[in-house]
Amino acid sequence: MAFSSDTEIERTTRGMIDRTLPKEGWTHEAHFAGALWLVAADFEAAQRDMPDMIRAYNESVGGVNSETEGYHETITQASLRAARHMLGSAKPDTPLYLVLQDLMASEFGRSDWLLTYWSKPVLFSVEARREWVAPDLQPLPF
Repeated sequence: MAFSSDTEIERTTRGMIDRTLPKEGWTHEAHFAGALWLVAADFEAAQRDMPDMIRAYNESVGGVNSETEGYHETITQASLRAARHMLGSAKPDTPLYLVLQDLMASEFGRSDWLLTYWSKPVLFSVEARREWVAPDLQPLPF
């Protein structure tokens, strides 16, 4: 889904939060749309609240949150930081959907962007799934 308005971003994010968004709607781009929407409102609250929102959403669509699938803390926190970076790089009052378009066109929009900073064994470890684990290949650029 290509988001073409802030209203679409809000609707998708609220659908994830209230667990009405169909599973197929929770794409890589939708994750970042939600991250941008929450970070734009309050970065600290996004860091605190998004993990439980994602866990609850996963379960609502039949997923599980385990040591091998579902919610992943390091990926979520890194993505929130990328969203904050993109918001901070945008001109004031830039609509979120345009920030999202820029984010998706950047290195962070690639589904494998995290592997520039984390090795697969570290990123996909149980520890990284449960808690923040710093990058082992190179520091994040923000």
